[in-house]
Amino acid sequence: MNIYFVCTGNTCRSPMAEAILKHKNLPDISVKSAGIYAMDGGEMSPHAQAILTAENISHQHKSKQLKEEDIAWADVILTMTRAHKQMIIDAFDDAGGKTFTLKEYVNATDGDVSDPFGGTIHTYSATFEQLRQLIDALLLERGLVDEKGV
Repeated sequence: MNIYFVCTGNTCRSPMAEAILKHKNLPDISVKSAGIYAMDGGEMSPHAQAILTAENISHQHKSKQLKEEDIAWADVILTMTRAHKQMIIDAFDDAGGKTFTLKEYVNATDGDVSDPFGGTIHTYSATFEQLRQLIDALLLERGLVDEKGV
């Protein structure tokens, strides 16, 4: 399964989500991330890096702009907000049936993943925890792991 996480600048939420899922080392799951308004080659937010490092999650990231070839590559596109989802569906003809907000895909609820950009380390930590819980739920609900996380 190819999973593509998308946020605004690809410096906070989507790279943290990508790192969290990659860290699980699951076979048959490939992960990428991008930003709708990302500048290619930018650094991940220092607070996002600090949180991942504190959680012993390896990360090497350069921001990437959303690309049509990655839309085609993805089996599922998981956005951080409803606005991101709508922008992708409007811009890419083949994205409609596979683009969801992360919250929607996990538990059919509407809502956005909070944006920590410009916030404190505590703000980033809260977003990280939200992402970790959503990704754990995604894996469990989609049958990609069992209750023990295996």
